[in-house]
Amino acid sequence: MSNKIGDVVLNVSNISLAFGGVKALTDISFDVREHEIRAIIGPNGAGKSSMLNCINGVYTPQQGSITFRGKTFSHMDSHEVASMGIARTFQNLALFKGMSVLDNLMSGRNLKIKSNIFLQALRIGPAEREEIMHREAVERIIDFLEIQAYRKTPVGQLPYGLQKRVDLGRALAMEPQVLLLDEPMAGMNVEEKQDMCRFVLDVNDEFGTTVVLIEHDMSVVMDISDRVVVLDYGKKIGDGTPDEVRNNPDVISAYLGTSH
Repeated sequence: MSNKIGDVVLNVSNISLAFGGVKALTDISFDVREHEIRAIIGPNGAGKSSMLNCINGVYTPQQGSITFRGKTFSHMDSHEVASMGIARTFQNLALFKGMSVLDNLMSGRNLKIKSNIFLQALRIGPAEREEIMHREAVERIIDFLEIQAYRKTPVGQLPYGLQKRVDLGRALAMEPQVLLLDEPMAGMNVEEKQDMCRFVLDVNDEFGTTVVLIEHDMSVVMDISDRVVVLDYGKKIGDGTPDEVRNNPDVISAYLGTSH
C-alpha cells in the first residue's frame, strides 16, 4: 500500500437494501481511505452497482448509514453528493451523444458555475472570467485524457473506448474528491483497458483523487487497487489487500464455484 494513503474519508456502515422482498445488500460495511483506489468486486448480481447507488444517493437503504468526511447520513441526497465532492461514471454511458466532447465536459462543470444566470447570458464581468476559468479546467482534462483531436467531435461518433474516456473526463470536470467508477472497462478490448487503467492510476496519482471502482476484470483489479471488498449475493465475503482477497477461500469459491 502506498504511503500517500490517508485516513478514512468514506465509511459505509451496516447498509441493507431490498427491493420488494428481494435483498440486494445485507449488512454491508467497509471504508475508503483518502487517496486510495478501492475496488468493489463480485460475480454478476452481487450488489456492486446497488452499493454505488447507495453511496451516490440514487437508492435509499432501509438500514445503515454512510459517513463522508465526518458527517453521517442515513441516506445520501444525489444533489448534495455531487456538491460534497463525489462524482460518478455509469456502466451505460450517460453522455450527450449529439454534443461535442468539449460541451460534454463543460456540462460536468455546471455544478461549479456560480455566477448569476443573467450575467452569464450577457457574458460580462465575473461570468466571463468564470467561463474562461471553466474552459481552462476543461482544456486541462482534454490534454490529460489525450483527446485533443476530438474536442469538436460529437461524442456519439467516437469509438466506445473514447466515449468511456469522455465519461471519465466529465466526472473529472466536477473536480471530485471521491470518484465512483462503475465498470469503467466493461466492453473494452485489451488495449483500451490498458489505457483506461493508466488514466485511473494517473487520476489517483496526479489529482490525488480517491477512487472507488467496480470492475469485473480481476487482473485489472489486482493490478491497480490498494484494497478490495468482495460482495456475493449482496453479502460481504472478503475485504483486504489484493493478495489477501486472492487467497481468501470464500472468494475463490464464489468466483470459481466450490467444486474447483
